[in-house]
Amino acid sequence: MQKHSTLGEFIIGHQKQFKYSSGELSRLINSIRLAAKVVNHEVNKAGLVDILGDAGDTNVQGEDQQKLDVYANDIFMETLRNRQIVCGIASEEEDDFVTISGHDGSNTNKYVVLIDPLDGSSNIDVNVSVGTIFSIYRRVTEPGKPVQKEDFLQEGNKQVAAGYIVYGTSTMLVYTTGHGVNGFTLNPAIGTFYLSHPNMKFPEDGPIYSINEGNYVHFPQGVKDYLKYCQMEEGDRPYTARYIGSLVSDFHRNMIKGGIYIYPTSSKSPQGKLRLLYECNPIAFIAEQAGGFASDGYQRILDIKPTELHQRVPIFCGSKNMVAKAEEFMRKYPQDAYYAKQK
Repeated sequence: MQKHSTLGEFIIGHQKQFKYSSGELSRLINSIRLAAKVVNHEVNKAGLVDILGDAGDTNVQGEDQQKLDVYANDIFMETLRNRQIVCGIASEEEDDFVTISGHDGSNTNKYVVLIDPLDGSSNIDVNVSVGTIFSIYRRVTEPGKPVQKEDFLQEGNKQVAAGYIVYGTSTMLVYTTGHGVNGFTLNPAIGTFYLSHPNMKFPEDGPIYSINEGNYVHFPQGVKDYLKYCQMEEGDRPYTARYIGSLVSDFHRNMIKGGIYIYPTSSKSPQGKLRLLYECNPIAFIAEQAGGFASDGYQRILDIKPTELHQRVPIFCGSKNMVAKAEEFMRKYPQDAYYAKQK
């Protein structure tokens, strides 16, 4: 039987690919791996303990927090804070970024982490796959001083690493440091991630489109026209609709099988629903590293300059040719309210 390398072995073996190689990024990814194992353990026993349902609070976006949202956020924040390997963290569940200081009050670490601790958590009550998404940048302010908002408000093309963990029928950690995308599956018997999906690639085309069609009447006309195209009997079409409602799960399936994931603007969400920093940028970085593409309908997601920590944007992400075709339809209607505001 072929021996699969562990995540730890893979990180060490590929550390020299990283131009800032100092071991710090490797330790950071290892910390995320550790926190993911703890969260995975809690997710897998969610029906047996009092961890399901609303926590009774709302996050900064005004959304009801699930108990597992709070738990996952606490675990990732605590793990990263205690290991003293980052100088700042921003979480979808926190109002503002968190500064990490060393024992002497300073911090010379180079990296900041942005994280969505538990994407799709509203599905946990019905045993549907959920995930964690993370994004890593080098700070742009002077080392040794407290981090500032500009350390987090960087374009996605400046990410040094990004990844996600999907807690499903098996638990997988998928990540990139700008040298392709690799997936690692957790062996729960011994608590070790093994390389199971080396050099993951999006097919250039695919048979799947993923969107919440229940919001069809609220979508911009370009999206409506693209959906009609997807449903048309011609060539390899009609495509198959597959929508889980958990970004990580939908994206992961489409990367393996080929497809496009769409969360557009709508009359209910004029700016889009997903967060640029915690969801769209890391997913877009992974998509491009796997040969796919991510757009807001008109421009590359990774080129958008963030203006606020919890900024929302629309996203069209997946197989390169499918995203390009969706952009064709969107460009026929440049007057969409969201895009008019961006000019």
